[in-house]
Amino acid sequence: MPEQRPGDRPTLEAVAARAGVSRATASRVVNGGDGVRAHLVDRVRAAVRELGYVPNHAARTLVTRRTGAVAVIIAEPEIRIFSDPFFSRQVRGISKELTAHDTQLVLLLVEDRGDYDRIERYLAGGHVDGALAFSLHTDDPLPEITRRIGMPTVYGGRPGWTSAPGEPGGGVAYVDADNRGGARDAVRYLLARGRERIAHIAGPLDQTSAADRLSGYRDVLPDAGPELVAEGDFTVAGGARAMAELLDRRGGIDAVFAANDLMATGALRVLRERGRCVPADVAVIGFDDAELVAESADPPLTTVRQDIEGMGRLMARLLLGTLGGGRGEGIAAGAVITDTALVRRASA
Repeated sequence: MPEQRPGDRPTLEAVAARAGVSRATASRVVNGGDGVRAHLVDRVRAAVRELGYVPNHAARTLVTRRTGAVAVIIAEPEIRIFSDPFFSRQVRGISKELTAHDTQLVLLLVEDRGDYDRIERYLAGGHVDGALAFSLHTDDPLPEITRRIGMPTVYGGRPGWTSAPGEPGGGVAYVDADNRGGARDAVRYLLARGRERIAHIAGPLDQTSAADRLSGYRDVLPDAGPELVAEGDFTVAGGARAMAELLDRRGGIDAVFAANDLMATGALRVLRERGRCVPADVAVIGFDDAELVAESADPPLTTVRQDIEGMGRLMARLLLGTLGGGRGEGIAAGAVITDTALVRRASA
């Protein structure tokens, strides 16, 4: 056995010697290769534990042609990412799944259009094995970038080039909530509570989640006029502006369905400032069920729950399955649409 002095970093040769196998066999076991008999695998793994061997990342990459890292790309400015709990919950789900499979997360943010050149150079440079991208807008160049460089990618949210939720979009993999169905449930609930003039605060309509939630609203209220719909931007301030606009257009509104919880809390603030009691005068429903937002609202917010963290885990599992190893077992390739549920609280 090669002499190993105290303090030396254990080598692969030392692992092979301790296990009584060739260096090539030890390398195959350490780097996840196959074709090694089970009892030899056990001996190599025991030697790794005993010696405290840590594989050299650069050498491992040469053998496996994998970096062991995945890029998470959020197509939003930093101020939105750190103020909206949706993003932290989705990244948390992604991180849990990647960590469970010994894969590193590399976070890439898009502050402005110029950042896409930097992101393309990074992805093309071989630093990551695949990408997870979400919060894309209709004209986002990222799908073309990943296609051009051949980067395996899973999207969070329905890509804009698909025409309906659940469509595979030309073989593109994505995970989304049933935005349209959740919106229908919210509006039907308001109707069942006797509300007659139901307005909608939409998200930015260059994002499919906002467009699908608006479509769900219109499915139930096909005769609702344009004066009952105002476009926000998924922020508290955007929801407040849209609520003020709706009240100025038509003062008789008795219910509002907002396309996310942050905009719903902005609507609550304006209603309070205008002397409207919630829910006696105006009922309010949001979307997401971001607990820190919905439960702490005044009054606590009735909302449509989507499993944001679970969707993040599903995105990661789909990508890992694409990269190999069967880690996406049980998930069909293409579109994965998760269920939503109405959560009743005091605002409606």
